[in-house]
Amino acid sequence: MNLGRTAKLVTQAFDAALVEAGGTLPVWLTLLSVKSSELANQRELAGMIGIQGATLTHHLNAMEVQGLLTRRRDPVNRRVHMVELTEAGEALFETLRQAALVFDKRLRTGLSDERLAEFAQVLAALRENVGS
Repeated sequence: MNLGRTAKLVTQAFDAALVEAGGTLPVWLTLLSVKSSELANQRELAGMIGIQGATLTHHLNAMEVQGLLTRRRDPVNRRVHMVELTEAGEALFETLRQAALVFDKRLRTGLSDERLAEFAQVLAALRENVGS
């Protein structure tokens, strides 16, 4: 319960920080995923973000209308759409990246590198325990 409440609170606070910077958590995750993988296709993006393809399509449609990204068919496999950031998408990515860095610094305030490393190990163990 403690982990769930904490995760929810941190997620809400992070989303609020992104909204203040002009984005949202789904937009940030989409921009980050596109940015971190050259010409990612929609199926790969949905997997990276952890959402269903239909939900991703909804976000991509809105982001395309806003001029943040473009989609084009893969010349090798016409059924696959490749996603790329536009200049506006790159600019929003940088703005949201700065907001994420500021939020991360605030979140880690008062925590030593050793405590953070131990916490990362505990989280990894929890994920492994759930997976097995």
